[in-house]
Order: sequence, then C-alpha cells, then structure tokens
Amino acid sequence: MLKLYYHPLSPIARRVWWALLEKEIPFNPVIVDLRGKQFEPNFLAISPFHHVPVLVHDDVHLIESLAILDYLDHQFPQNSLSPIAPAGLAKMRMVQMVVTNEVITQLVAIVNAENQSLSTEKKDHLETCFRFLDEQLGEGDYFGGDRLNLADIITGSTVPLFSRLGISLQTYESLSRWQARIMERPSWQQTNPNDDDFQQWKRWIQLQVKRRQRQRTRA
Repeated sequence: MLKLYYHPLSPIARRVWWALLEKEIPFNPVIVDLRGKQFEPNFLAISPFHHVPVLVHDDVHLIESLAILDYLDHQFPQNSLSPIAPAGLAKMRMVQMVVTNEVITQLVAIVNAENQSLSTEKKDHLETCFRFLDEQLGEGDYFGGDRLNLADIITGSTVPLFSRLGISLQTYESLSRWQARIMERPSWQQTNPNDDDFQQWKRWIQLQVKRRQRQRTRA
C-alpha cells in the first residue's frame, strides 16, 4: 500500500491527498508535525528539503507534489485525471504551473494582510492570475472542459483559500462558478480544513512571517 507523508493543513500536500481520494487509491496516511518534526533526521532521510508531501510506494520514493500527481495518475489509471490530447495535456500543465509559481506564492502576503497591507503590485498580480484562470476556464465546467483534471486539483487546493481569506472572485464569473462546483465534490469537502484548523493554519503562517522579519532585523 502507498504511504503518504503529509500535513492536512498544507495546501501543497492537500493536492495529493485530494487526488488519492478522487482516484479511490487506498493509502496509509502519515501526518508530519510541521512544528519541528520535519527537521528530524528520520524525516530528512526521505525528504531532504524538509517538505511535505512525500509518497512511498514499494521501491518508489517521491517528493514534489507535481511529480507525485503524475506518478499516481499513470500508475493507477482508474478515474484518470490527465487528458490524452497534447493540447489538453499542455493546457493542464500550464495552469498547474501558473498556480504553483504565480498564485500560491502570494498566499503568505494575503494571510498576513491584517498585519501588513497588500501592495498595489501584489493586488495587480493577483488580478492578472485570476483573470488568466477565468479565461482558461471559459464556459467549461472544469479546466479540462467537462472533466476534472490535475489542473483542477492544483487550483482547487489553492484558490478557495484566497476566497476564505476575503479575496472576492465575483468579477471572475467562470472562476467563481468553477469554485462553487469544486467545493461540492465530496473529496474536496473531506480535505477542506474546518474553521478551527483554518485559523490555526493562519496563525502558524503569521508566526513564520514574524520570525523571518526578526531574523532579517538581527542580520
């Protein structure tokens, strides 16, 4: 059986957790306490960059969520989450990379906005990201048209967090409709943090920001 090392409040680890549920793949969950356990030698032996998720399947040992998702979808072909056509596959990967490189990187600033207001540059960047995603959806139910794919998994683990933090999607009609549809899926609901856990996650992010600021000041 697969073993997944993860933390349920990590949006990056949640991608893999959600995909496993969508594909109905049995797995052994191992929760990693990110308040220091990720730096212990036993975990560093399987995750040298001290990040979650980590997937272990027989002699296959993978880090990095995108690599893990590709492996799962090819190794376990049931309930496929990847298009076959080259254009569809390229579009899926493009959306995945935009969310990974351009959207989720803004999440810390949004969480910390109550302590430090967002700059105009960051607001403009987010608007560009959401407009891009809105255009990619068009009239489709999902980024793959009428079928959920890995682009929806990546985006659906990220964009609803912005809404939960007070960022409105009302001006992005396709993205707003898509988010409502995604949030109805049982697998999404199963992996969605409850209010208490969400507040805990926010406090943890804000604490990390303060620690980095203190370290920069001392330097």
